[in-house]
Amino acid sequence: MAADVYNVLFLCTGNSARSIIAEAILNREGMGRFKGYSAGSHPKGAVHPYTLDLLDGLNFDTSFARSKSWEEFTAPDAPVMDFVFTVCDQAAAEACPVWPGQPMSAHWGVPDPAAAEGNEASKRLAFSDTFRMLNNRASIFTSLPLSSLDSLSLQKHLDEIGQKTVHTSPSEPA
Repeated sequence: MAADVYNVLFLCTGNSARSIIAEAILNREGMGRFKGYSAGSHPKGAVHPYTLDLLDGLNFDTSFARSKSWEEFTAPDAPVMDFVFTVCDQAAAEACPVWPGQPMSAHWGVPDPAAAEGNEASKRLAFSDTFRMLNNRASIFTSLPLSSLDSLSLQKHLDEIGQKTVHTSPSEPA
């Protein structure tokens, strides 16, 4: 792979929390080497307010954030994706979208914080946990020596990132 900037699409079902968070993280963590995008197979039409609160509180620019269909990225003038990562959680029996074409892809499933139950603090903690998990994965991904990996090695690394144990306690390493 040889690109000046790698385009990365994060897909989930509603495009209101996980994929938006991943897009924000990658655009900051990628430091110009990566351009993150997000979309959903069945977009909610609005970004979850806790997503915006979390990102705003961490000094992320949220002006990009909008819930949109992955079909926007199939248009002829859409950016060509180098990577596509699904972030929906298979354990929750969600239907993850499938991406056509030739980008490298992997499943980086995390629980849907928008489905968290309990009081407001518990729900907001779910969003923070989602951020932490996706931030860890994005950090590993952006550290990969992409230009020196063959496609099989790169695919192995991408799959391993998605299989990192997901801990719910902030004191445990992910």
